[in-house]
Amino acid sequence: MVSVDTNSKMKAIFIMNFTKLIEWPQPYRQGNFVVGVIGDSPLYPELVKMSKTKKVANQSLQVVKFNSSSEIQKCHIIYVSRNKSENMNAVLEKVKQNSTLIITEKNGLVDKGAGINFIVKDNRQKFELNKKNVEKYKLKVSSNLVSLAFTVK
Repeated sequence: MVSVDTNSKMKAIFIMNFTKLIEWPQPYRQGNFVVGVIGDSPLYPELVKMSKTKKVANQSLQVVKFNSSSEIQKCHIIYVSRNKSENMNAVLEKVKQNSTLIITEKNGLVDKGAGINFIVKDNRQKFELNKKNVEKYKLKVSSNLVSLAFTVK
């Protein structure tokens, strides 16, 4: 029997919902919608599973795994797994020219450049949003996303 990481499943669902509540610039609305995952994360297989059936607007979902920040290529979303959190500066350096949503899962990273950081409050999956960090990459944040965030900076 395969155990399901419910947290990763929840995070994958959250990420799919973020794609509906954030608007990417026009050049990012063609081709595949690319979600990159840095490091080992149970989120990766969950996203791959979703990519087989889900689309983002009219774009096919493509999930790419990067072992290190130096491998990062242009993506719409980059998910920095906990074990790669110390590479945050390198990640920021790699994506600074792109319109990339940076999602993390370690406390304090919304203050260090992440747009969204997953947190658990009262045993529930929630997220923090740093609107400035998202908008700095020319992404538009819907007011619905702001209202869903546990904290907004």
